[in-house]
Parts: sequence; C-alpha cells; structure tokens
Amino acid sequence: MRTKLSICLKKARYPSEHHAMLAAQAASIALRHYRCDRCQQFHLTSRTKGKWTAGLRG
Repeated sequence: MRTKLSICLKKARYPSEHHAMLAAQAASIALRHYRCDRCQQFHLTSRTKGKWTAGLRG
C-alpha cells in the first residue's frame, strides 16, 4: 500500500534506518520504522496489522 502524501508530510523523517531505529527505541510506546515510498526516507508507525514483528510469531 502506498503512503499518502499528506501523511508523509506530517511525519518526522529520518535519513537512515539507524536513526529511525534509535528514535523508535527511545519512544514511550512500541514503534516500528519503515521506508516511505514517497520521500525515500524513514518514518515511524505504531501500526502492526499484517506486519511480522520480532518475538510475535503465530
């Protein structure tokens, strides 16, 4: 699914996967990073529906 441009513009952008991972670890809630198909940088999201997360295999 393609990221909406309006969502991309509202989110913080991280220039590398490493920077996004550090920001996600520092957050008070569980977040994951992803590469945006609009800006090619990284954003954070709390959504996990349909995504595999470490330690939560079914």
